[in-house]
Amino acid sequence: MTSMTFGQKKFIPTAPEKGSFPLDHEGQCKKLMLYYMRCLRSNNDDNSACRQESKAYLQCRMENNLMAKEEFSKLGFADLEDDAKKNEKSDK
Repeated sequence: MTSMTFGQKKFIPTAPEKGSFPLDHEGQCKKLMLYYMRCLRSNNDDNSACRQESKAYLQCRMENNLMAKEEFSKLGFADLEDDAKKNEKSDK
């Protein structure tokens, strides 16, 4: 059954800003993805509780050329980078 909708704009899909992510066919980052998914499940899908796991997964994808290399501050992890720098200074 079809319906006529007059005055409705035609949907034109656009590509995502960062491009598409290739699939991890060889499972290079599968272990980190599973850690992240387990963290989400145990925290009622609250991704803010799993930011370390998310960062590790994205780092793996960048190292294995499954996504473009990007600064973590541009991916929303600037506060985690600041914490890592503070920890390095306190260890010295």
